[in-house]
Amino acid sequence: MLNSASELEFSNQTSSEEISQLSSLELSSREKSSSCSAEKPGYPDFIYVMAANIFQGIRFEKSPEKVLIKYGNEPLPSSSESEDESFQRLSYELAFSALKYQDILESILIDSYIFPSTTIPDHLSSLIIVMLYDFQDRKFQARLLSDNEDSISEVQEVENLLHSFKTKLAASLARCRIKHDALSIYHILPETVRKQELRASTLPLYAWVNTCKVSPEEVYSNLKKKGYHKVKSVLHIDDKVFAVDKHCYDVLIFPSHLKNDLLSIDLFKDYKLIFQDKSRSLAVHSVKALLNMDDDILMVNTGSWYTVAHMSVLTNNNTSKIFVCGVESQAKDPDLKNLFTKMGCKNIEMLHETFINIESKDHRLQKVKVILLLPRCSGLGVSNPVEFILNEHEDTDLLKDFSQGRISEDKLHVLAQQQYEQLTHAMKFTKAQAVVYCTCSVYPEENEAIVKKALEFQDPGIKVQPYRLSPPVLPLCSLKEIHLSTDKFFRMEPSEITNGCFLSILTRERDPSETVSVKDVLARAAAKGLLDGIELGKSSKREKKKKKSKTSLPKASTNDNCIQMRIAEFLNRETKANANQSETVTTKTPLPQKNTTQVGASSQIRKAIKPTTNALVPTFMKNSSLSRPCERQTNFVRPRPEDKMVALKPVEIVLPPVMMPFSSPQGIGSTQHCCYRWVAPKPLVPACLPTPSISRKGEKPKENSPPSLPGHRRPWL
Repeated sequence: MLNSASELEFSNQTSSEEISQLSSLELSSREKSSSCSAEKPGYPDFIYVMAANIFQGIRFEKSPEKVLIKYGNEPLPSSSESEDESFQRLSYELAFSALKYQDILESILIDSYIFPSTTIPDHLSSLIIVMLYDFQDRKFQARLLSDNEDSISEVQEVENLLHSFKTKLAASLARCRIKHDALSIYHILPETVRKQELRASTLPLYAWVNTCKVSPEEVYSNLKKKGYHKVKSVLHIDDKVFAVDKHCYDVLIFPSHLKNDLLSIDLFKDYKLIFQDKSRSLAVHSVKALLNMDDDILMVNTGSWYTVAHMSVLTNNNTSKIFVCGVESQAKDPDLKNLFTKMGCKNIEMLHETFINIESKDHRLQKVKVILLLPRCSGLGVSNPVEFILNEHEDTDLLKDFSQGRISEDKLHVLAQQQYEQLTHAMKFTKAQAVVYCTCSVYPEENEAIVKKALEFQDPGIKVQPYRLSPPVLPLCSLKEIHLSTDKFFRMEPSEITNGCFLSILTRERDPSETVSVKDVLARAAAKGLLDGIELGKSSKREKKKKKSKTSLPKASTNDNCIQMRIAEFLNRETKANANQSETVTTKTPLPQKNTTQVGASSQIRKAIKPTTNALVPTFMKNSSLSRPCERQTNFVRPRPEDKMVALKPVEIVLPPVMMPFSSPQGIGSTQHCCYRWVAPKPLVPACLPTPSISRKGEKPKENSPPSLPGHRRPWL
C-alpha cells in the first residue's frame, strides 16, 4: 500500500519542464471533433451524475487479483432532467468517452496517488472516472458554472478532490503519453476506434419525409424559406444545404453541424421530418419493393419505433397491415398509439409475443407476405454508436465492443446463433413469400454466413417452394456498389458519408402449378381500382373466335354429313332442271352453330327433297332454302311468292366439280360423267351418305323419305 513518503518522493521528481509540457498537449477533443474550443465550460452537475450511472453499468470488470479501484453497486440519485433526450445524449457521450479511456484514467488515478490514499466511498468511483475525463479534456481548467444551476454535493466533493490533485494528475497524464509515444491520449486508442471517431465527425444527418403529413415538394419549399438550398452532395459543405438520397427518394441529407438548428424547425417538431439512420430506410424500402397492394408485413426486432412508422408511411395507400412483435409491456401501447397518431400512422398492430414464440400458423399472420428481420447484431459498422443505441433502442452493453473496436469471439458466436434461429424461424412461415434480412455488422459471420447456412439447411418437410437468394431491389448508384453486390448481397461499407449496412433478400421460388394468368392479374388490378373503370366482363374478339373454334370441333362430323347431303340434293336438282346450267351458284354459305341448327337443317332437307318437287322452280329459290338452315321450318313449308322474294346478299362458293377422276380398276386418271336420276319407288339410302334419321338420334325414318341415288361412289367424298 502506498504511503505519504512515496507521495512526497513523486512530488519532488516532478519538474517544471514536465508541467509546462502539459499546457501544450493536444487533447482528444480537438482531433476527434470539429467543435473544439480553447476553453470548455464543462457540464451541469446532473449530467455528471447521469453519466456516472451509465458508466457504472457498462464499465469493464477486471479479475479480483488485478482490481485496484473498487466500484460500488449503488447508483447515484438522478434528477428529473434525466428524461430529456438531449441530456441523455450528452450523458451517454460522456460515459462512452470515459469507457474508451477507462484503463488510462485508472492508471492516472493510481499513478497520482488518489487511489488508494484517499478515503472516497466506492459508489463515487464511477463519478471520479467520468469527471476526470472531462477535467483533462478541459486541459485541467476550472468549470464555468451558471448562477441558476443546482449543485449536487457528490459532484462538488469529487470536483474539489480533482482540483487538489491537479498538478499530479497532469504529470501522470504526461508520463502516460510519453510511455506510449503519443501526442495525446487520443492516439493511444486502437486504430479502429480512431477511424470510427473520424468518420463520426463528418457523418451527415439523414431524415425521411413523413408523406402522410407533407409532400417532399412542400418540405423543399419550407426549407428554402428557412435559408436552405438544395445541392447534389452535402459533404464538406458548411452552409445551410440539403440533398436527396440516391437510394431512397424520401430521405434527405443534411450536414452534421446543422442538427441543433434543424431541431428548432417546425418540420421536425410536427413529425414531418424524422432523423434516422439510413440503414433502416434501406430496409423498409426493400420491403416496399416486394409488396402487393394487400400484403401484410411482419417486423421483427425493429428497435426504433420510427422504423415501424416509416414502413407504415410507405404503405399508406395500400390495404396492408403491419404487425410488430416483441412489444414487451402492454403499458407501452397507449404511448405508442399516441406517437403513431401524431405521425398519421393507422395500419400498425402490436404483438406482445416474442418472434420465436409466435407460431408460423398463427391466424393473425395468414396474409403476411414479407417479413422484415432486423436482428440484434454487433453493430460495428456504425460510426456514431451513441446515436445508434439511443435512436434504435439497442443494448447499451454494445458500447463495450465499440470502445475496443472489436467483439469477442464468444459474443460473436452467441449473436450469430440468435440470428440464425430467427432467420430459420422466419422461413417457416408458409404463407410468407419473402424475408428481408438487415444488419449493421461488418462481420461475415453475422451476414453472408448466416444467410447461406439458412438457405442450405431449409426444412424439406415444409410443402412449399424453397427460398432462394434474390438480387437487391434497391438502385445501385456507383461502380463500387455494383462490385459489392455481385453475389446478390447489398453492402455499404462504413465511410464518411454513411454507416455500414448489410442487406439480403430471400424469396420463394415460383411454383409452376400456381402460374397467374393475365386475366387474373387484370381482375386483381380492377378490384383495386387501378384500371379507371375499364370493364373486363367483355371478352375480346380473339377470345370469342378461340372459344367458337373449340366448341365447333366435336360437331365437325355431323356438319360434314349435312354438307354432303346438301351437295347431293343440289346436283340432283340441277341435273333435272337444266343440263346446261352453270356449276357455280351464288348463295350464302351456311354456318352451323348450335345443335338446334343441325336438327333444323335435317328437317329442312327432308321437306325440300320430296319426289313431287317441281324442277322448274327458279334455282335461286332452291338455293335460298338451302342457304338458310338456321331459319325456322315454316320458311320452307310456306315459301314467299316470287314477286315478294327478297334476294339475299350473294356470296360466291365453288361446289365440288362433277367431273372428277375415279380411282377405279379401269385406270387411274380416267374420268366419268355421272348423271343421276330418280329411281322410284325404292326408298334406299346411299351407302356412303348419311340419312337424316342418322343425324337425329332416336327418330325413325319416315315413309316419304327421299329416294335413294344410284350406288356409285361420290367423287367429292
